[in-house]
This record gives sequence, C-alpha cells and structure tokens, in this order.
Amino acid sequence: AATAGPLPVPWPDEAREALVTLLGAGPPTVEVWEALEAEGIISRLLPEWEHVRCRPQRNAVHRWTVDRHLIETAVRAAALARDVDRPDLLLVAALLHDIGKGRPGDHSVVGEALTRDIAARLGFGPADTETLATLVRHHLLLIDTATRRDLDDPATVRTVTDAVARTDTLELLHALTEADALATGPAAWSAWRASLVAGLVRRAAAALTGDAPGRKRAEPPASGHERLVAEALRTGGVVLELRERPEGEDAPDGTGTVGVELAIALPDRSGVLPATAGVLALHRLTVRAADLRSVGGTLLLRWRVAAEFGSLPEPARLRNDLVRALDGGLDLVGRLAEREAAYARRRRGAHAPPRVTVAAGGSRDATVLEVRAQDAPGLLHRIGRALEEAGVWVRSAHVSTLGANVVDAFYVTRSDGGPLPDDAATAVAQAVEAALT
Repeated sequence: AATAGPLPVPWPDEAREALVTLLGAGPPTVEVWEALEAEGIISRLLPEWEHVRCRPQRNAVHRWTVDRHLIETAVRAAALARDVDRPDLLLVAALLHDIGKGRPGDHSVVGEALTRDIAARLGFGPADTETLATLVRHHLLLIDTATRRDLDDPATVRTVTDAVARTDTLELLHALTEADALATGPAAWSAWRASLVAGLVRRAAAALTGDAPGRKRAEPPASGHERLVAEALRTGGVVLELRERPEGEDAPDGTGTVGVELAIALPDRSGVLPATAGVLALHRLTVRAADLRSVGGTLLLRWRVAAEFGSLPEPARLRNDLVRALDGGLDLVGRLAEREAAYARRRRGAHAPPRVTVAAGGSRDATVLEVRAQDAPGLLHRIGRALEEAGVWVRSAHVSTLGANVVDAFYVTRSDGGPLPDDAATAVAQAVEAALT
C-alpha cells in the first residue's frame, strides 16, 4: 500500500493473471482480499469497488454485504472452475456481477456498462469483454426464468437464447448462477432450484445447437410420479404422496424447517389450486416452490413445502381435508381468515404492496401473470380463488418463495385454451392484486 504505484492501462498480462489466481484460490481468498481492502489497495486497483464496499443488501435473504457477497461468489465459482472452458471469465464475472449495486438504475444494466470498462482496463480483449458484460447483464436470467416460467414453453427457452447466443457463454452463466445463489444464503439454492436451472440450460443449449425438440403437448409425468398419475386415472380420486427430503438433497433454509416434497395427482377439475393451497396453509405447511401441470386429463401438482414447527401432518389427513375442500365440506375461507387476522396482528413494519403484472411475451400459448408479494398465510389460496373467480384456466403455476418474498407465475388461458386478450389479461391482473391488497 505504501510503495506500489498504479498499474498501467491496460493491465499487463501478469497482473491480470495474478488477480485471477487470487480469485480462484477458494476460501483463502477471503482473508487476503480483506487485508488488501483494509489497506485501500482494492479501491485503488478497482475504483468501482467503493460503491459496493460495506454496502448492505436490500433483500434480507442475503447473508453478506454486497462486497463480501462478491468475494464469496468468487469462492463458490472457484469450486466450479473445472466445469467450464474459461475459468478466468467465470471468476472475474463472479467478482463483478453485482458491481452495479449502489448506483441508480437496474444494477444488472449498470453493472454491464461498468464491466465493459473494467474488463478493458484489466486487459481482456473485445470478445472476452463482451462475454463478461453478457454474464453480468444476465446473471439473474437463469434462476429467474427457471423458477418463474414454464420450461416446456418455447417462449421460455427463447428468453434465454435471445440473451445468450453462444453455448460456451451459457455454460459460464450456468456456473455463475449456481455460485451466486450459493453465496447469497441457504434459502437461495436447493436441489429443486438446481434441477430447474439445469433443465432450462439443457433446453437452451439444444436450441442453440439446433437440436431442440418441439413442445411436447402430452408431456409425461415428472420422474417418479407416473404411479400417482396412473392411480388417479384408475380411481378417479385424489392420490397424494408426502416425502421427506432425502439426505443431502436440499440445504437447510436457515429457518429450522424441514424440506418436504408433496406430490398430488387427481382428475382435472376446477378449484384444485386454491383448495390445495388452502389445505397446506391450514396444516401450517409453507410453500417454497410449486409446479402444476396437466398430464393426459390428470392434474399433477408438485410442491416443496416446509413444516413451520418441524412436524409433518399425516398424509391421510392432508388427503381427507383436500377431498373435503374440493367437495365444499371444509370452510377454507373462514378458517384461513382467522389465521390471517392473527398473523396481521403479529406482523410488524410496513411492506411494499403486492404487485400483479402481465408478462409481455411470456408465452404464445397462454397469458403469464406474475405476482410479487410479501409471503403470508393463505396467500396462494387467495391468488387461486381470484383466478377461479375470474373464470380463467390455470394451465401451469410456478411458485417461488425466497426469504419473506414470493414471485409466482401463473400461465392462464380462456376456456377454449387460448391466451387472454390484452384488456381481459389486465382486468384479471387487477382482480388478483385487489384480492391480495
């Protein structure tokens, strides 16, 4: 700090390689980086670092401040370096992916512009600079798309391939996505999320190489659930399976809850989504993620849930309550209203109001409604009821809970299976928002 002069611009290859070596050292990187930062060396080498230094995160799901998160992401990326062809680009993208935070505007867009300047200063060539800028600009693309969109809809894959046009860049983005999520906190990454992201990457890679199959209208059931679908078809009733998380499958989410997979198959009918969501809320099962799809006239619902108090309800009780709710013998609305009133009395602080929007271009075959709200008991039940009352058909639902916030996407259609007209879609979005307000 006392004797080193400024580096020339662009950096010599030796200096850039030394930075990459430091970033790729794994956990020991943290102590060295913090020592350099304490002496002001990091901000001297990377002036943009001052805007993220010791900056708190806006979302409580983050474990670290912005600067510490960036270094932790590099540490996580170092463990994935052997999985990519250009580990140097992965490590530098990990260091810079949130560099736009602390400035006005979308941090991904701001970060892209900053990354172009930084990459050129570090001595990266035009092609590598473009790759780094793409990784920073789209570092949230895979996780957001995989958890909020229908992976079997061609529009979902196009969202990725329009942004990332090369398979080697897609490979880097996949690794960056995992490293970023792991560095965020235990609630941000799980086997469920990893499988969704991997499935999206496979589809996008196939599309980029010209090997993508067309959309499969009669998609087979998800692996392991064929038996449930067959039983529902045979009996014409509700078939339910509750499975505790296998060892090593999901990381704990930091709340002391137990990860559980709940699979339900039943003949396709109206009211399934609000009824199921309401029953889960009554049994104090918090929905972490969910997927709903139709398989040959049978609805298959897959849920990732957490038991609020660590004990799981009996599957038979869940099934019986679901049957009663579908038949009208269980007063879900009244029961949940009591719980919501008690929750509201305990809740402290102001939260942003819920927001329901129509995702433009989300799908050619359906209208995509995106719901962002503070998580609360019965929230998904209210969304489902509002959609039922609006008279739309829920083709698939993709629920994602991260910390105290939910971002849910619902693919809805008219009764004839087509997407809603613009004015009708806006009206449905407003109705759902009103139901949550």
